[in-house]
Amino acid sequence: MGRCIFFLLNRRKIIILKKEVMSSETNYVKQETYEQMKIELQHMKGVERPAASAAIAEAREKGDLKENAEYDAAKEAQGMLEAKIKQLEGVIATARIVDEENIDTSKVSILTKVTVTNLGTKKKITYQIVSEKEADLKQSKISAFSPIGKGLLGKAVGETAEINVPAGVIKFKVENITA
Repeated sequence: MGRCIFFLLNRRKIIILKKEVMSSETNYVKQETYEQMKIELQHMKGVERPAASAAIAEAREKGDLKENAEYDAAKEAQGMLEAKIKQLEGVIATARIVDEENIDTSKVSILTKVTVTNLGTKKKITYQIVSEKEADLKQSKISAFSPIGKGLLGKAVGETAEINVPAGVIKFKVENITA
């Protein structure tokens, strides 16, 4: 298990809260997503971190720190940035790159596109099962860790998945699986 660190500002002091998270969860991503995450992390460390430090130094020069809201805001922004950096480092550390050309389409798995029929409404919809980092419902990309994603994983064409969602139980029949 890894630790996710959150920073909270409390009257000029940064309090560090540690929350246990499942770092053993593998984040399956495409090569391009992995590269984008590395670029984003490099930008945060190389550009945003120095800018946050400079903002703190500038605010510190403006006088009494006890009543300096600008200093408090800069420290809070720095803490939030550090938390984002740690979170992204964790995602990158557990990332596994999936080759899109070698995806097994005999069952629903990460990066497959699955067409399902909602047995309650008789509507057909196609989802692509992706990592949390790539999930975008507007593009019909759902996370493998979402209730629907978890419920569909491992299902083959013709099988039915009963999925518990906040609104109740939804039954989906798997119609087609493609890469």
